[in-house]
Amino acid sequence: MHFLPTERTALFIDGANLYSASRNLGFDVDYRNLLDFFRRKSHVIRAYYYSAVLETEEYSPLKPLTDWLAYNGYTLVTKPAKEFTDSTGRRRVKGNMDIELAIDMLELADKIDHAVLFSGDSDFRRLVEAVQRRGVRVSVVSSIRTSPPMVADELRRQADQFLELSDIAPEFTRRQMEPRPARTTPLRQTPAEPFADSAEAP
Repeated sequence: MHFLPTERTALFIDGANLYSASRNLGFDVDYRNLLDFFRRKSHVIRAYYYSAVLETEEYSPLKPLTDWLAYNGYTLVTKPAKEFTDSTGRRRVKGNMDIELAIDMLELADKIDHAVLFSGDSDFRRLVEAVQRRGVRVSVVSSIRTSPPMVADELRRQADQFLELSDIAPEFTRRQMEPRPARTTPLRQTPAEPFADSAEAP
């Protein structure tokens, strides 16, 4: 893993994608330790967390996490999620944050040396390419050890560096969980993204 202590680094975390990958690998993310891990490796100037939020009349299930992140070093980017019922009658939540993430990374490109993207979505390949043309190094954090792999081949090839999530997870794992298909919900200090089923495939 190649990081420089003096390089200006920004983290761009696709919340639903990271949650889905970590669940598939059987662990829970400790966001405080995640930020500390990258701060030890480089000069982190921003850490963005992107998530669509399902606002119910009384309470958003994401609120404990988003509140915690906002007060603990993360820049929170949210928008309302859309709830619908699919053809099988299952409740689904959809909220794509690709545009928000792309705008922020492009706007920050002239002020950073290294962008760390937590996503495996193939839609980000052109974004990575555009940021690289501005002289920014891009690392992609995802996993090829899930079934199916969470990261698209074209995104992995485009990145300057691919970080296998399961390799670095011990640095910021809260507690081990039963990997899927078990659906037990672990206790958390800072709750994770609850909309696992809404994460889009690469």
